[in-house]
Amino acid sequence: MAGESSRTAPTVAVLMGGPSAEREVSLSSGRECAKALRQAGYEVTEIDAGKDLPARLAEVRPDICFNALHGRFGEDGCIQGLLDWLGYRYTHSGVLASALAMDKTRAKEAFRVAGLPVTDSVIADRDEVKARHVMQPPYVVKPNSEGSSVGVYIVTDGANGPPQLSDEMPARVMVETYLPGRELTTAVMGDRALGVTEIVTDGWYDYHAKYAPGGSRHVVPAEIPAEIAAACADYAIRAHRALGCKGLSRTDFRWDETRGLDGLVLLELNNQPGMTPTSLAPEQAAKVGISFPELCDWIVKEALCSE
Repeated sequence: MAGESSRTAPTVAVLMGGPSAEREVSLSSGRECAKALRQAGYEVTEIDAGKDLPARLAEVRPDICFNALHGRFGEDGCIQGLLDWLGYRYTHSGVLASALAMDKTRAKEAFRVAGLPVTDSVIADRDEVKARHVMQPPYVVKPNSEGSSVGVYIVTDGANGPPQLSDEMPARVMVETYLPGRELTTAVMGDRALGVTEIVTDGWYDYHAKYAPGGSRHVVPAEIPAEIAAACADYAIRAHRALGCKGLSRTDFRWDETRGLDGLVLLELNNQPGMTPTSLAPEQAAKVGISFPELCDWIVKEALCSE
């Protein structure tokens, strides 16, 4: 391996920032992970993943790269492929699992094959979506390959017309049946579901609600029936396995409590969940007695031990 050395304490390069729409979130995750890994005893170098990344890695020669990147390039298999080619070990999922998780349509296909409940959706041209309803309202329009609720439009019942999408939206977008209900999420750590969190907001759980102070409230553990909590854990583990994920992932759900178990639907899986101490996955880990430094330490050790 390119980064192997005779040093006793593994050295870690925390990759953060990058070119995606989620750059600022990644920088926050990366700084927090670097701090936690230093507390856990690692020698850590923080690297803003730009065009000079191969040269920076050659200088540092880390034993492993901690992938704290979010969005395109960091989650979609690109950085994973680059690190494979350069010969560096890295945390979280590999090329195929990352590419599948980032492509919402392909991920849904894998979830359906695994017998998991997902909602109907179509891929359509942006201009067509702006010109007419390509699906009966209510529905949601979003990029097929972005995270953090970047570029999400909700079209309600009785809408006067189709959504006027921003020119920043990709040429092809996903149009998905809107699901009413409560927002639930479950983190998976290896082969273990950590719990269920309910995300409470005044409206849609958009980018602002996720990251702005006071934008949302997390109820963990969620106040839901045991049957629903068990189903969330089961579905999240099966989704993790269906995509071939490694390390930490987080699966998001909508639950229409008026329909019981039939009202629980899988929205998507995040193979690079936010990694600050107050992010959803670390919050769940803390609730079961795993501190943030311990979680980051486990992520590194799990990646070092995997082939």
